[in-house]
Amino acid sequence: MPKQKTHKGMKRRFRVTASGKAKHRSASRGHLQSHKSPKRKRGLRQDGVVDGAEARKIVDALRPSL
Repeated sequence: MPKQKTHKGMKRRFRVTASGKAKHRSASRGHLQSHKSPKRKRGLRQDGVVDGAEARKIVDALRPSL
């Protein structure tokens, strides 16, 4: 039986918190920020958190590396 492998794309995009939730970087932060308001950019600084069924899927895909 082959080993289960870590999903490398998810490994780059998500981190698992101590409580089992998945953290991700907010979208719209890469470039083209000159026209965005300071308030919007401040809000995008914080990482987003995924919980529930989606978080379980992400954690299962990252399982071998945890």
